[in-house]
Amino acid sequence: MILKFWRKQCWKGELMAKKTAYMGMLTALAFVFSYIESLLPINLGVPGIKLGLANLVIIVTLYTMGIKAACTLSLVRIVLTGFTFGNPVSMIYSLAGGILSLVIMILAKRSKTFSVTGVSVLGGVFHNFGQIMVAAAVVEMASLFYYLPVLILSGTIAGVAIGMLASILIQHLIKMIEQNESK
Repeated sequence: MILKFWRKQCWKGELMAKKTAYMGMLTALAFVFSYIESLLPINLGVPGIKLGLANLVIIVTLYTMGIKAACTLSLVRIVLTGFTFGNPVSMIYSLAGGILSLVIMILAKRSKTFSVTGVSVLGGVFHNFGQIMVAAAVVEMASLFYYLPVLILSGTIAGVAIGMLASILIQHLIKMIEQNESK
C-alpha cells in the first residue's frame, strides 16, 4: 500500500516536472517568436499589422495543455515582451488585444463549431479589434476604427496561416503524447 502511494506521488512529481519544462519551452518559443516578429518590417500603410507568430504557440498550448496554461503563457509572454522590446504603453495595447483574443479563442474552441484554423482567425481578428478599441479610447479618436477593415483582413490572412500551421503541430504533438503514454 505504501509502495503504491509512493509510486503515485513520484508519477505526479514527474508529470509536474514535465509540464513545467514544457511550459518553460513554450514561453521561450513564444518570446523568441515575438522577438523575430519585432525585427520584421511589415509596412502596409496601417500601423499594427503583424504576423502573429507568438499566437502559434498560444493556440498549440490551448489545444494541448488547456485554458489555464494558455492564459498563463499569454500573460507571461506579453509582459516579458513588453518589458524587453516595448514600453508600458505597448504592453497595454498587447494586453488588450491578447486578452480579448484569448477569450474569443477559448469560447470558439469550447463551442466545437470552429476548426483550429477558425479559432486562429478569430484570435487574429479580435486581437486587432482589442488594440483598436484601446487606441481609440487613449487618443479619443473614433476615426481610428477606419483602420479596422484592413486590420480584419490582415488578422484573417495571418490567422489562416497560423491556424493551418498550428493544426499540423497539434496533430503531431498529440501523436507524440499518445506514443509516450503507451510506453
